[in-house]
Amino acid sequence: NLMEHFAIYFRRVLSNSFYPVLQGAIGVGSAFEGWSPREQDVVYQVLIPMTPPRGHSFHLELGTAGQRRLRNFHIRVQQECTCMSEQQGENMLCFLHHPEEEQRRHQDPSLLHTLCTGSYLDVQKTARWFYQLVRAIWPALLESHYWHLVLLPSRRSCQFKVTNGRESYRIEMLFGVRQGNSDVFVSSQPRQAHTSSTIWPESYAVAEMKFFRYIARRAPPDSLHLKCLQFFTRLQLGLGFSTYTIKTIVMHLLSILPVSQWRRRHFVRRLMDISESLRTCVEMRRLNHFIVGNQRLPEGIRLPPEVLMARSCNLFHDLVMDPVAHSQAMNQY
Repeated sequence: NLMEHFAIYFRRVLSNSFYPVLQGAIGVGSAFEGWSPREQDVVYQVLIPMTPPRGHSFHLELGTAGQRRLRNFHIRVQQECTCMSEQQGENMLCFLHHPEEEQRRHQDPSLLHTLCTGSYLDVQKTARWFYQLVRAIWPALLESHYWHLVLLPSRRSCQFKVTNGRESYRIEMLFGVRQGNSDVFVSSQPRQAHTSSTIWPESYAVAEMKFFRYIARRAPPDSLHLKCLQFFTRLQLGLGFSTYTIKTIVMHLLSILPVSQWRRRHFVRRLMDISESLRTCVEMRRLNHFIVGNQRLPEGIRLPPEVLMARSCNLFHDLVMDPVAHSQAMNQY
């Protein structure tokens, strides 16, 4: 509800601007998939799709570094001619064909001059803009009468907490651009600690959320597939295996084993399956990404052709390259 109210005001505030057009938020990540590792630390992640404002277009350009595994993109912003379009009826001056001096006097600056570095959309500038939007809009929301807003630091997203004395919710707004009409985005969420501000990693979070929703529709009422995932991720907190590793293994198992075999009476057997799958993957130094190159996803999960037809991506690539890391992973297992 809170995000829907934000969206209403986003549309009002930005309706005649040259900032990105913000679409409805999509809940992603463990909180919306139903398996947060620690319930006291739940972060509600929402991905807000952005489309170009009038007079602009977005062009996704594949980065050159690190392409052996998952892909990174740049979002090139290009000005478009609006001389013959309906946008001229809104007293908009064409960025390409009207004198710059006239543009400066009569209309707001182009997106290229606000949120871009060079010709590319900048994640950190966009994050700062989101913070300013949230701070400005919050007093207008009904929730502001009952909840207290605390903005939290982040360079590649907009994070905040709302509290009312009894309850507290932590929310992270991510932002991204959809690839075609698929469920794959380029997103502000980083993969490494130091990701360049003009790099937007490819995100499969929406496709993964839709997979869990697909399983939930078919699972029996006493299915414990989410409890298995939650139990195992909580069990290994502090070890070297990432939460995403465990999630990937469980998604593979959910696609292999019928949902009828995740009932309460199968709980221990499924935990053993997760453990054995992890051991096998570490020993073999191979864990295939669940989305990339997976041509057996349920109908309704849409992938771009280059993601669908890609070679399988090994999330344990580092174990292949580094024998010491492989030995450590075996010890941790």
